[in-house]
Amino acid sequence: MNEENVLKRRAFLRNTAIEIATLAGVGLVGLNAEEPEESTMLQESTAGVKTGHPAASTTRDTSIPDPVREPYLLHTGVQSRSISFENPTGAPGQGGKAATKLGVGRKGSPCRRIQPGETVGLCDIEGPGMIRHYWMTTSNVPKSLRAIVVRAYWEGQAHPSIECPLGDFMGFAHGKCTAYQSAVHSISSSRGLNLWLPMPFTKRARITFSNEGAEPVILFYQIDYTLGDKHSHDVGRLHCLFRRENPTTPKQDFELLPQRRGSGRFIGSVVGVHSLTAGWWGEGEIKMYFDGDKDFPSYCGTGTEDYAGQGWGFTPTPYLYNGCSLCDNSFYSFYRWYLPDPIYWRSEGRIAIQQIGYKKGSGLVNRSDDWSCATFWYEPAPSAPLPPMPGVAARIADLYSPAAIDTNAVQKPNDAVH
Repeated sequence: MNEENVLKRRAFLRNTAIEIATLAGVGLVGLNAEEPEESTMLQESTAGVKTGHPAASTTRDTSIPDPVREPYLLHTGVQSRSISFENPTGAPGQGGKAATKLGVGRKGSPCRRIQPGETVGLCDIEGPGMIRHYWMTTSNVPKSLRAIVVRAYWEGQAHPSIECPLGDFMGFAHGKCTAYQSAVHSISSSRGLNLWLPMPFTKRARITFSNEGAEPVILFYQIDYTLGDKHSHDVGRLHCLFRRENPTTPKQDFELLPQRRGSGRFIGSVVGVHSLTAGWWGEGEIKMYFDGDKDFPSYCGTGTEDYAGQGWGFTPTPYLYNGCSLCDNSFYSFYRWYLPDPIYWRSEGRIAIQQIGYKKGSGLVNRSDDWSCATFWYEPAPSAPLPPMPGVAARIADLYSPAAIDTNAVQKPNDAVH
């Protein structure tokens, strides 16, 4: 076998390993990791972190420990840390030092009350490292869950790479917390909110929590992370934006992800729809434009509920990579995660969905409804600023209200197209 075929076979086996890991919900952050044998320009810094200009590669460094698939590996070179109000710096041996009447270390600082207009820092970590789990619980007020904003800043950038209302960031639209589990989120009926997407960083990770609402909120949180993770300079950093159009513009597609320049990977979206008029609203097709696509996309779906992996309407059925967590009269919250079936772009990407419904006697019709999304993707840093997020008044208007009669499932008309 000649050298070229050996390299091709090695790349094939590496990429196959990445996809297998991704099926298990891991391996996302290693997509751009350097291969040691192919990186000839690396040098060791005084901190022991690889620096320099790695060879162009989008393959996973097999030396990066995989804690899910390889739980038996003990000497991985990474250190486990956790940040909460009980240990706000994550420093070793510094947790639980606050006192109560029960004594020092006896639940002295588990939470804080965050006042209207107040911003608190959740973490400010020097890298390299990776946030691996993000847990939070707060007040069960729909307007607060849309008014609170989570922002994350990677590598010292002045603008956030994550800017999203808390509820949508943690997996549900309309300020309505519904218990379910997916590959990305797990949510309890009592507002235990978990996010499992890995968040790698090479120099610095800073996350803030801003109460932009009119009422104080209680906040418990915990950020679990590791230090010493090996990342290439162009590893994908997690990005998330929030968009809402209430109502959408007729004949104009709703953008889940406005155009991004450079390389990236689309992970998926939590989408909220509030149908504003009677009739079936979900015939719009998803459109994904990559690397020079102009008028027509490379990726084209077949309908809105089809995008969420459902069929013939929406039912409240959440699954690992797709599903609907809320289907109550005119309010819907659904999601789709492109983990085993990855969506990449090399130079530019844009994702939108049509606003099309069906009317008996008329067939397909253009519609205008209330749409929102929290869209997640990875791209390298530095990255361009996110598009402006809607202000608090626009975010909290017309939130979820329970139906007088919960239909619990909205089907297409029998004569509608699939």
